[in-house]
Amino acid sequence: MESRTWAMLLHLSVFLGYVIPLGGLIAPILIWQLKKEQFPDLDQHGKMVVNFIISMLIYSAIAFILTFVLIGIFVGIALMIIGVAYPIIGAIKANNGEFWKYPLILQLLK
Repeated sequence: MESRTWAMLLHLSVFLGYVIPLGGLIAPILIWQLKKEQFPDLDQHGKMVVNFIISMLIYSAIAFILTFVLIGIFVGIALMIIGVAYPIIGAIKANNGEFWKYPLILQLLK
């Protein structure tokens, strides 16, 4: 049960970036690294969240570049929706004891 709670908090910790600068980047990595030995199933959640963060940074840079041809505005709006929805869905699934692979996310850490 405690493993599920940590996995849920790991997914939701991405939202700290809205409150504390770089909090949404540092907190998930800290939770993942500090708790993955104690809860081995937390490792796959941690990798997914870090892949999500890296992917969102890459996609955001691309969207910024595309704003000069106006399509980037729509890409940016889609990224904002994904940036809120995916961590919430991941947290709900983690709390239910499931692992959810975020769609369209680059699998840089395996």
